[in-house]
Formats: sequence, C-alpha cells, structure tokens
Amino acid sequence: MKKNELERALQSIPPHRTPKPSLEQYSTPASIAADVLYIALMLGDIEGRRIVDLGCGTGIFAIGASLLGAASVTGIDIDQTAVEDARMAATRLGADVKLGVSDVTALDIAADTVIMNPPFGAQRRRADRPFLEAAVRMAPVVYSLHNACTMPFLEKMVSSMGRKITFQKSYKFGVPHLFEFHAKRKKDISVVLLRIC
Repeated sequence: MKKNELERALQSIPPHRTPKPSLEQYSTPASIAADVLYIALMLGDIEGRRIVDLGCGTGIFAIGASLLGAASVTGIDIDQTAVEDARMAATRLGADVKLGVSDVTALDIAADTVIMNPPFGAQRRRADRPFLEAAVRMAPVVYSLHNACTMPFLEKMVSSMGRKITFQKSYKFGVPHLFEFHAKRKKDISVVLLRIC
C-alpha cells in the first residue's frame, strides 16, 4: 500500500464520538499517522512484526499497521466506546486487529514495536509517563508522539530507562475546538515523534 493510499484509508476512520478531556482524546491527523507508520515501515519495524498501539483511541495506528503487513496488531484503550469504534473501522477497512479495554499500567504483552500517541499531559501533568513505561517494558522499539516542549523531560526519562532516542521528527498537530475550555476554533501544537530503542 502506498503512503497516499494509506492516508486516504486512515482519513475514513471517524474521530472520537464522545471525547473526554481527562483522557486528552484528540484524534491523530491521518497525514501524521500515515507518515509515522511509513517511517516505521521503512525502518523495518512494521512488516512481519508484532505491533501494539497503546491508547489506540479509534484505532488509527493499529489499523494502519495491519494494512502495512504487520504479523499481528493489538490496540488497547481505556475507553470502551473508542474501542468499539476502532473495531468497526478495522472491520470496514479489512484490518486484522485485536482490540481490548485496559489501563496501560495493567498490561503484560510482548511486542516487537509499540506505536502510540499518548496523552500530552495538558490536563494531567506527565500523563504520558505511564504509557512510555509500559511501552518500553513490552517492546524493544517504541514510536511515540509528544508535545515538543516536553523534550528535556523526555530525554532524561528515556535515558533513565536505559533507552536511546534514535530518530525524531517534528509535526504541527492541529487540535480542533472540542471542549468548552478551548478558546480557539483550532490550535496547532508542535509535536515530536520519537523512535526509542
């Protein structure tokens, strides 16, 4: 599947029906998700690999990894409604994805690669920390999106876990007006993709 075909497929995945501010449920834009997945594919971290998407939401990374030839894909989210929506989208797109409802701290899964867009910590400080801790426990390679302003903290955390950031790329992540506390119709946030090994 070409990158532009993947992006078109991912654009058809609906956003969260009932997003919760406490979970920071902002859907990853299809253009960013397709780019992240293609980077992982080109670096040999998807095709034939066991993939886990932590905080999968409506399934954009999990579904995309399946469409790109992953050996197996598991998507985990704490929100039952999001998992149901991800299941419907996966079925419609012909993606073979196992989906489950769980807190990331309770997981005991082995994988080759974790691909995720964890909470940025805007509502709850360091909300991304348990996701990173869970990801490095379960896989030797992790792709994770983070608020770019948290890079000094992330570099220290990754180093303290005995891991290295081997690749990074910046994006502008458009956050739409979803909640009453949002002052603008849309806000662009600088985010960074990290490949952690």
